[in-house]
Amino acid sequence: MNIDFSPEELAFQQEVKQFLQEKLPADISERTLDEIPLGKEDYERWQKILYEQGWAATNWPVEYGGTGWTPTQKYIWANECANFGAPDVIPFGFKMVAPVIFTYGSEEQKQRFLPDILASNVWWCQGYSEPNAGSDLASLKTTAVRDGDEYIVNGTKTWTTLGHWADWIFCLVRTGGPEVKNQAAITFLLIEMNHPGITVSPIMTLGGHHEVNEVHFDNVRVPVANRIGEEGHGWTYAKVLLTHERTGIARVATSKKRLQTLKKLAGDTCDGDASLLENPAFAQKLAEVEIDLLALEFTELRALAAVSTGNAPGPESSILKIKGTEIAQLIDELYMETAGYYGMPFVREQFKSGFDGEHVGPGVITSSVPRYLNNRKSSIYGGSNEIQKNIISKWVLGL
Repeated sequence: MNIDFSPEELAFQQEVKQFLQEKLPADISERTLDEIPLGKEDYERWQKILYEQGWAATNWPVEYGGTGWTPTQKYIWANECANFGAPDVIPFGFKMVAPVIFTYGSEEQKQRFLPDILASNVWWCQGYSEPNAGSDLASLKTTAVRDGDEYIVNGTKTWTTLGHWADWIFCLVRTGGPEVKNQAAITFLLIEMNHPGITVSPIMTLGGHHEVNEVHFDNVRVPVANRIGEEGHGWTYAKVLLTHERTGIARVATSKKRLQTLKKLAGDTCDGDASLLENPAFAQKLAEVEIDLLALEFTELRALAAVSTGNAPGPESSILKIKGTEIAQLIDELYMETAGYYGMPFVREQFKSGFDGEHVGPGVITSSVPRYLNNRKSSIYGGSNEIQKNIISKWVLGL
């Protein structure tokens, strides 16, 4: 693999850097680099800037408003965004449901939904997991019973990330009876969140954030026109969506930037008569993570190359998901070790505008505990890492 950038790619890199220098709001960049949660208005502001530039949908086909970038250009974009502190776009619309819509949706659905996703006018969330159907997603119990031109939906979805921000939810629902095999009974529905009968209940995380929710459906009527593809084929569409989600979970560029910041912090942190960076045990753990991350980066490039040919990510998306989340969690642990006592307090108010009290350490350090606690979920969502190992065993090793 040739890892040297061509003159055209170097010119693109400079274009990206100039754009980020000029257009990325400083307050959003600062909070992103300090790993402080952003609000919906922050994401919306940044995503509309990307839309105006024509760079909002890096993984969409050009005919639907995508960038048409090569894998190398996507790689450059991700790395420069991480370096400058540009937040990722919220993935549920751009990276999850949109590929399902433009691959399997009708022309009417494409025209109806894709422009608003692209412009960040409409926000989406994902309705997959249920209280009794997580890793074994095919056992989901939320039902959709056909009644003329509508489905009547009943059930509960859980761990619905940013469901309280969403205008729409894409759901897997059961349309077949008990005699139908689990996967063959599942249908993919698009449901507007303001329908009567939908209730969103917040779930507060250990870090104190309202990020996830339960979404309850009580006799919610959904037009059949909002079904993607054929009834009973939702499992097929969901698997395509999950491969895109798992590829994105790796977040290699973000981990690279976090390691770079960690090195500086460890170099400035006293550990006896030397810095923490000079501690042999700490340095060894840091080196091991760096080596794993470099290997993962090349795996990600191979996955990007596959997507660039028009294919969905293959089993390598499971490898990316496993290693990417494990590496991110190891980096979290190193941040905790670097933070020491500074990791104990978390004064949320100090990261809000107008705070005039005394700051307790730098944000990236004092936010290390909530980040560590919250990020334990990453090896579970998108298909638990144990399930990903089963996928690799079947599709790569033939077991």
